[in-house]
Amino acid sequence: MGFTRDNSKNFDKIIFFSTLAILFVGVLVLHSASSRYYHQNIVFRQIIWISVGIMFLFAVLRISYQKILHVSYLLYGLNMFFLVLVLVIGQARGGSHRWINLGAFNFQPSELAKIALIFALSSYLGARKGDVARIGALFGVLCFALPVFILILIEPDLGTALMLVPITFAMLFMAGANMRHLMSVVFMGLGALPFLWHLLRDYQKQRLLVFINPNIDPLGSGYTIIQSKIAVGSGGLFGKGWLSGTQNQLNFLPERHTDFIFSVVGEEWGFLGALILILLYLLIVYRGIKIMQSTPDIYGRLIATGVVTLFSLQVVINIGMTIGFLPVVGITLPLISYGGSSLITTLILIGVLLNIGMRRPLF
Repeated sequence: MGFTRDNSKNFDKIIFFSTLAILFVGVLVLHSASSRYYHQNIVFRQIIWISVGIMFLFAVLRISYQKILHVSYLLYGLNMFFLVLVLVIGQARGGSHRWINLGAFNFQPSELAKIALIFALSSYLGARKGDVARIGALFGVLCFALPVFILILIEPDLGTALMLVPITFAMLFMAGANMRHLMSVVFMGLGALPFLWHLLRDYQKQRLLVFINPNIDPLGSGYTIIQSKIAVGSGGLFGKGWLSGTQNQLNFLPERHTDFIFSVVGEEWGFLGALILILLYLLIVYRGIKIMQSTPDIYGRLIATGVVTLFSLQVVINIGMTIGFLPVVGITLPLISYGGSSLITTLILIGVLLNIGMRRPLF
């Protein structure tokens, strides 16, 4: 069933207009972040990605999420193909192979992996219902999640790979998995940390070390986080004004149009501006939780759990690493950071969440 008058009554306007508000703020902040030292066409390109993403959002609304579930395993398999392909022919940036060059734009398969894994796990767990508490169901989930995790880690993209872990656990918890089994996996993961440390690249280890003390390498690995904290702190209560941030406009802050764009918000819009932005994010998360709780369909509830967990974690991790509360792991700020793959993926997932909310009375 598509977008009809009946189900349109349940269209969550708060989520939709909060999303539009954040997108508008994002364009303003991106313009400021790129006005002097980056090509201005990145703002134009971002507006194009926003337009494409909104078209995808409305396209998703017209298709019942139940129909998407029918092809969830196909979507998962296609994503696995792209994750392998990017390791072979992917465009290298900073030692990472995360993008496939498609001419006019670069495609990042790890972004598609978020959608594919959420739908595949929802399809798998929803079909098992009462059997989820058994150890076999947990093993099945790991068979879906681990290959994606490993391939993304190889790229390497530690931040995105780690994001998949809490998403998987949240969906298992919602499905009714045995808590003893989940805790056993957690303790095994903690026990494997020393081994995983040796698998990290040198720059990844350095990021973790400078998180503890940025001053051990103030002009190298610790430079970005030091400048980010200066930018956020110097904004004060009301900020320095749009296009007036010194750390931003004088090019002291690297990656200010992508991973560290929240620093520009803090410097130019101040604590109050940053707080308003965070409240807009919280509105989306809150309404998403309401949809998750009120959906009687187990599949819809699982998908909503995955989407809300992913969205909220991205916001928390990005802002946390910007202000020095979390290590830098390369997670973008949803709907604001520059990047087509991430932006379109987020808008598709918001469309899925709205889709579930609209169809609640049908179950």
